[in-house]
Amino acid sequence: MTTKTVRIALNGVTGRMGYRQHLLRSVLAIRDQGGIETADGGRVTVEPVLIGRRPEKLAEIARQHDISEWSAELDTVLSDDSVDVYFDSQITSARQKALRSAVEAGKHVYSEKPVSETAEQALELARLAENAGVCHGVVHDKLFLPGLLKLHRLLEGGFFGRVLSVRGEFGYWVFEGDWQSAQRPSWNYRSEDGGGIVSDMFCHWHYVLENLFGRVESVTAKATTHVPRRWDERGAVYEATADDAAYGIFELEGGTIAQINSSWAVRVNRDELVEFQIDGTEGSAVAGLRGCRLQHRTMTPKPVWNPDLPATDPFRDQWSEVPDNEEFDNGFKTQWEQFLRDVVGEKKHRYDFFAGARGIQLAEAGLRSSASGKRIPLDRLDS
Repeated sequence: MTTKTVRIALNGVTGRMGYRQHLLRSVLAIRDQGGIETADGGRVTVEPVLIGRRPEKLAEIARQHDISEWSAELDTVLSDDSVDVYFDSQITSARQKALRSAVEAGKHVYSEKPVSETAEQALELARLAENAGVCHGVVHDKLFLPGLLKLHRLLEGGFFGRVLSVRGEFGYWVFEGDWQSAQRPSWNYRSEDGGGIVSDMFCHWHYVLENLFGRVESVTAKATTHVPRRWDERGAVYEATADDAAYGIFELEGGTIAQINSSWAVRVNRDELVEFQIDGTEGSAVAGLRGCRLQHRTMTPKPVWNPDLPATDPFRDQWSEVPDNEEFDNGFKTQWEQFLRDVVGEKKHRYDFFAGARGIQLAEAGLRSSASGKRIPLDRLDS
């Protein structure tokens, strides 16, 4: 049995997502469990190298987690031949340049989404990585959530029959930052800094729809800024120039219609912060982050509309919970393990930069649809 150590340069670990999900719960978790086993019986261990713009913070994180190397100089790390993989979770506007430099340095590249600010830039990165012969991947974390894994199981088992529609509700109230601190960074609400819920969430919705239900063929969307004034991390008031809510209709290959509402200005009246209801000819299901409930056609009640009488049917009680049937690991960690196996196995990662480009394409089309009031068809971006 052979053991290979993969040295991973992680850029952006001083940010919330980069630190919590990618460093702490993924790379360090893989390191501390002794690595991962490959299909041929070998083993892959990992060694993180931290990159960021705040040396004092990097030093503190490295000391706290027994990491031997860190640097505030990206070029220095990329010139190190012992570094195998470059990962990016920086602010979106800084990502494309760094990823390009990493590919040109011969590194395998893995990135938070979106990989760039435009689909054109993402396609350029994808082709550059393909020509360089490096493995390239984009985070598709929601596909690895327990709720969506259970939903995938139902789809694979033919539970729904023909899928008719997908309805998604995502969001929560993000405080403005004056009398209570905001749960999201202020750049999310400035379009000049790459903010906006369409740019953020439509990339997610694209890979969920594409991988579970079919290729997205067109979008009709309305994006808006419901809360135009917010307070930043220093307590200074600023004008929100980016959209904080979006309402989209997506037409999928095969005829399925998806409708997804995304909002940082909505109060939650559902079991989870995101839920998808799927209706098919043979049954329906509601999937969230962790749970998934179903109702088969044979168990579907027969309600009758009568506004003159109160509804007495216990509608929520008429659904059954899908069992776990397995242990679910952290979704980010699961995809990291998959990506690392593809790196050492020299395989094409399924969720690559081309998939990332298609997600950005959908976000761009959604913004164009919102501005024009028109339905926007999507060209195929397969290579």
